[in-house]
Amino acid sequence: MHCAVDLARATVAAVAAVAVGAAVLSGGSAADPRTPPALPGLPPPFLGVAVVGSGGRAAAVDAYGDVVDLRVPGPAGRALIYNPAKRQVAGTVPADTGIVARMSVRGRSIPLWRADSVVQRYVPGTNVLRTIARAGNTRAVIVRSIGGRGAVRADRRWVARARPLGAGAPSWARRMYVRSLLVLRALTDRRTGAVAAGIRDSWAYVWPRDASAVAIALASAGYRTEGRRIARFLVGLDLDAAARFHGDGSPVGGRGAQGDAAGWVAAAARAAGLPVTRVRFGWRDRADYQEKDPGEYLSNAVASGVDAGRIRSLFLDSQGLSRRAGGSGSGLDSAAAWAVRPFPHPALFPAARLSLHRLLEEREGRFGIVPSEDWPSGDPWTAPTAWTAWTLAALGDRRPALRLMGDLRRAAMPTGLLPERVDARTGIPTSTTPLAWSHAFAILALRELWPSRG
Repeated sequence: MHCAVDLARATVAAVAAVAVGAAVLSGGSAADPRTPPALPGLPPPFLGVAVVGSGGRAAAVDAYGDVVDLRVPGPAGRALIYNPAKRQVAGTVPADTGIVARMSVRGRSIPLWRADSVVQRYVPGTNVLRTIARAGNTRAVIVRSIGGRGAVRADRRWVARARPLGAGAPSWARRMYVRSLLVLRALTDRRTGAVAAGIRDSWAYVWPRDASAVAIALASAGYRTEGRRIARFLVGLDLDAAARFHGDGSPVGGRGAQGDAAGWVAAAARAAGLPVTRVRFGWRDRADYQEKDPGEYLSNAVASGVDAGRIRSLFLDSQGLSRRAGGSGSGLDSAAAWAVRPFPHPALFPAARLSLHRLLEEREGRFGIVPSEDWPSGDPWTAPTAWTAWTLAALGDRRPALRLMGDLRRAAMPTGLLPERVDARTGIPTSTTPLAWSHAFAILALRELWPSRG
């Protein structure tokens, strides 16, 4: 059987909304719904692991072809399908959430998570997703797209505009490059430039630093118009109002402004060829990219252009650059990489190299590194892995940079999409997939490793 669904024409009435309440999120009552069990080696149902769209409506699809999130009018817009992240963590997602893919087996209609096997692939060069399930002798193909048949042509025309990787880039690098560009196309509102971090409850917002990295990556890949659109959106935000923003530019409550925002937005404007106006924006007593307690953090100081000598006096010890000023047991921070790319402080290059090599030596498993030594869990994160590869490549340390790119390849889904983080033992995604930030840094690392002329 074969089923193609154009989500741009999907009826809103067919969407199953999920109510949020403390009881149903607890996961501690026999009365709670239970998320259906995953097939071996796959993530659980209703965790988005793929995205479809081309800068308008955007949808997240789980490993079984179910549409588990749908955003309008753009990727950072409102949810037509609401699937709470807390419910996913608690394992209490009802089995009728979203738009569920089903197949007919011996006269019975079953969801794909009850099939014998399921695989997913994108139609090459597009954001059109195919999910193939097998149950006994029955084979089902579910196609998810936004834009129907025209989506294939439009996506391929868009990809053809990219500045290619340089000579010698292996096939895996070219595949990662194209897929990462297509992810950014799906997560960037083509009208406004608002970039969603991911298509998921609590992630479908614009973070200045994430969106700035996307602007820098797209400009580097030859998409100057898209980079400028993103940068203009970011320049228009009230960066002091919040850590994240809705797709219309209004602030999202609950998290205070973070100390790296102005620096990242200035870097995005510079990369996109816009005038750069530095604004007074305090980096002290603010949260950093880890979004925890306010303090004096390395990443905020680097992004804010603090003098290299001052950074050394605050953060450098014999091991390298610590996350918090004065050390305070915070350990090394992978954001030391930012002092090389994209905020070059040449006087800090040796300290950054020392820090990153030590973090690389300490990594456990085969899927990348954690953000910093004081990170509370051992699950690797793809964004720090990719930005560390970018910086090491820029420093000429090609072998460790390629080692980290190998970690990214192992952490990626079979579709090539990068989760925010993965289980350190299995490599199965444990969070939002794909993450715009991770794919932006993957593009920049690949372009550093295989630069093209012109």
